[in-house]
Amino acid sequence: MKAFLFILSAIWLLSACQSQSPSQQPLELSSPDGHVRVSVSLGAEGEPSYRIFYRDQTIMEPSALGMNLSDGEFSRQLTLEKVFAPTVVDEQYRLSHGKQRRVDYTANERRIRFANPQGDLMEVVFRATNDGIAFRYHFPGESDQVTEVIRETTSFRFAESAQAWLQPMQVVKTGFEGTNPAYEEHYEMEIPVGTPSPSEAGWVFPALFQTGETWVLLSEVGMQSNFHASRLKAESPNGEYVIDGPMKGEVFTGGRLMANDTRPFSSPWRTITLGSLAKITASHMGTDLAEPAIDMDQSFIEPGMASWSWGLLKDDSITYDIQKQFIDYAADMGWEYSLVDVNWDRTIGYERMQELVDYAAEKQVGLFLWYNSSGDWNTTTYSPKSRLVNREDRREEFARLQEMGVRGVKIDFFPGDGQSSMAYYRDILEDAADFHLMVNHHGSTLPRGIHRTYPHMMTMESVHGMEMVTFGQGSADLEASHVAMLPFARNVFDPMDYTPTVFDTLRNPSVQRKTRNGLQLALPVVFLSGIEHIVETPEGMDTVPEYVRDFMSNVPVVWDESRLVEGYPGKYAVFARRSGSAWYIAGINGTASEQTLTLDLSFLNDRNGTVITDGPEPRSFVRRDVTASDHVEVTMQPTGGFVITYH
Repeated sequence: MKAFLFILSAIWLLSACQSQSPSQQPLELSSPDGHVRVSVSLGAEGEPSYRIFYRDQTIMEPSALGMNLSDGEFSRQLTLEKVFAPTVVDEQYRLSHGKQRRVDYTANERRIRFANPQGDLMEVVFRATNDGIAFRYHFPGESDQVTEVIRETTSFRFAESAQAWLQPMQVVKTGFEGTNPAYEEHYEMEIPVGTPSPSEAGWVFPALFQTGETWVLLSEVGMQSNFHASRLKAESPNGEYVIDGPMKGEVFTGGRLMANDTRPFSSPWRTITLGSLAKITASHMGTDLAEPAIDMDQSFIEPGMASWSWGLLKDDSITYDIQKQFIDYAADMGWEYSLVDVNWDRTIGYERMQELVDYAAEKQVGLFLWYNSSGDWNTTTYSPKSRLVNREDRREEFARLQEMGVRGVKIDFFPGDGQSSMAYYRDILEDAADFHLMVNHHGSTLPRGIHRTYPHMMTMESVHGMEMVTFGQGSADLEASHVAMLPFARNVFDPMDYTPTVFDTLRNPSVQRKTRNGLQLALPVVFLSGIEHIVETPEGMDTVPEYVRDFMSNVPVVWDESRLVEGYPGKYAVFARRSGSAWYIAGINGTASEQTLTLDLSFLNDRNGTVITDGPEPRSFVRRDVTASDHVEVTMQPTGGFVITYH
């Protein structure tokens, strides 16, 4: 049957290529299971468009394709030049961390070549998988002339009845010392499509939608040094969302804003993941389409848990004595790392830092050190500053850290999403690999699958995280619904350094935490990050029962299998994750109402386990035994949560 369909397709393609008529019938590509289908057409004025179907239902209405360059326009007056035969992509790869370490990837691919009136070529490469559609632009040929992207016309048009869960993009050079954008806003949830962004900068990726019974997650994957990162425009009339570029000023010092290169070159992939929430949260599209891992020694890469003083205790905690206490804390908990944050070069210094590194090594704890990435793109004064901007200086600094025995770096306050900014991320990662340093980017862009290409990229912030909760009551009030949103958008594909878990107070007398401790306990399982920086202090950890402390000492950060058990964006989420033979089930309640769930855990085959959930008081716990079945009942307190372990 497949051979028969390919023959019919070949006959149609031959006639299409011979006629090159703008009114030709749509070209279609289907997923391996046949449920996902994309249709590509040329309009009456030679404008390319696509449409997406899932189980024969229209998911994406006719939407625009195209890109305009400094030396040619590829959004209208195009003719069909060639349609390549379909091919099958079949790959296996491993990730150093995430929801599933070993990944099998299968897709059907088709390349379509268009020509503009000048005879210049643009190819659109489509891939269809069982969980969605992806495409990228490729500009073939050979040229020494640098061309620049002026504008991308790609759009995503939804039925006007669809709803959206979207995060506004931050405006360049706003916020703390002009450090935006940093992807640190709350989500607008269940809004009608077409609702304008409250920010002139638009909406960020990933962007979640529901049309009918189908969920859709839009994003981009596969960033290279030659391209800028994208977002969605602020205005989306009639439910049509259009790709937009970075704002002026989102650049590395003296660098360029928009993508530029000599031919041949390609854009990042535009991804449309679709299906149920369970299918979307299980998808690996965000790494499937990233570049494979660079050729590097990976023996130094070790995911783990970390203590971190700054999250609650802020600047005053970065002293020799307090950092020594947090090293002891990590050792007592059995955690692999401790993070020393801002101004350590002034408050501790390199010589005494060497003493801390040596002390930590004796305790089998590795240290991460904080750095300020910035040159002149913001007004921050935190240090060490500007030691990473120049490659020669950066490699000298990294060599020094390697000699000291430092395990990794946290690098903060990046300049945004311009092409030169995106190149800076990769330059840092390339050099860090040479000196066996793991990397954590903060005040940063979205990872976009970069942790596959650079396995030592352990995590990136790009989230309104726990530190923001400690700053103001407004964020604390929204914490529960916010954390119940993140697993369905920001954290689907990429590691996220939310820095979870507070059991005691926030150490800010003007801010009251509104979430219960069961929710806080569940976060290290629900959230994915190569390094989980636990924000709770040693004193706060001493307030919980020993069985809670034991859980926090032993919870994994690398998973062999993950699945969504139940959930709804912004309201609740229950995930099951497996490490070896052990299963961890974690649930969080994003609402102010009690929720009783009947969970289907029949895949665990009647195994006996233990549930830890909220007690009668907001900061108390209770524990009981539980047997896995297709009807495990768990009650989540308002803004509470639970964990179940099956060993």
